[in-house]
Amino acid sequence: MADQYDTYHLGDWDLQRGGSIPNAFIAYKTFGEQNLPAIIYPSWYSGLLSDNFWLIRKDKTLNPEKYFIVVTALFGNGQSSSPSNIQAPKPWPVVTFYDNVRAQHELLTKHLGVSHARAVLGWSMGAGQTYQWATQYPDFMDRVVPFCGSAKTSDHNIAMLEGVKCALLAAKGSASGGPAKGEALTSGEKYRSWSTDESQTGLKALGRVYSGWGFSQAFYREKLYAKVLGFKDLEDFLVNFWEAWACSKDPENMVAMINTWQAADCSKQDPYGGNFEAAMKGIKAKALVLPSQTDLYFPPEDSAIEVENMNLGAGTMIPFPSIWGHWAGGPGQSKDDVRWLDDKLRWFLD
Repeated sequence: MADQYDTYHLGDWDLQRGGSIPNAFIAYKTFGEQNLPAIIYPSWYSGLLSDNFWLIRKDKTLNPEKYFIVVTALFGNGQSSSPSNIQAPKPWPVVTFYDNVRAQHELLTKHLGVSHARAVLGWSMGAGQTYQWATQYPDFMDRVVPFCGSAKTSDHNIAMLEGVKCALLAAKGSASGGPAKGEALTSGEKYRSWSTDESQTGLKALGRVYSGWGFSQAFYREKLYAKVLGFKDLEDFLVNFWEAWACSKDPENMVAMINTWQAADCSKQDPYGGNFEAAMKGIKAKALVLPSQTDLYFPPEDSAIEVENMNLGAGTMIPFPSIWGHWAGGPGQSKDDVRWLDDKLRWFLD
């Protein structure tokens, strides 16, 4: 069942930027037998574990009869340790991809008995975790496939996320404390939880702000929200796709994951010391980088820079030939893009 998953308890989990998650746990779901080659497939912003399952089927490259597939949930997604499901310090501390991948590595090695993976892959924030894996544990895998994501969150992407975060926080009468800093609190001010009305108003605003970023201009120009997704008009799409998605989430979780996203930079760890080129050259796995040619916040130009900084011959970049923007890489609504992605995975992994 899509809503069934397991958790692995980590104990008190010290964080890269200070603080800890008390009695932390990571949620995960496995497919296939443990003796098969392993594939690690992390979740994305707001995504539940089940939101990754569309790419896992017997007739696809991620075939559970061929691979042992481990889907992992981000801290903050509501299934792994999150503001919504544990008694934790408020506001939620900054949790980085480094913290997430260290937890995933412990799950794989200490609990699931996996010492090496065939591949790590993921969409959006899952792509960021893929780059984190490739630089944090460079000998652990043979292949990496980040699609529609980045190794380091760009200034433009950080600014876009500030708009999303501020739209959410405004409903609470609050403001952002800045990139990767969550809610602004004055000296001595205590954190206050969300009321139901604040939560719904803020999440609806978040959804409407995000609506201009997830899909491309051409997607809207061609009215694919109606022609393909079946919404009767733009307002129907905004209410029943974007607002419905956002209102199914917890506002504190959404802020927590934005902070993780804004903080993403796989060069900010030993031994790279913030040197992005050194981090890219530290990748030992073969990399297939798949941006969408119309992604508004992970553009192909950024992916090209990542591949150019890898060792010669280590990386290949092929853009999705799609007008679905960021959504070309998931979560499975564009059938042509699903086929294109699956073909590229089969060519690269098999």
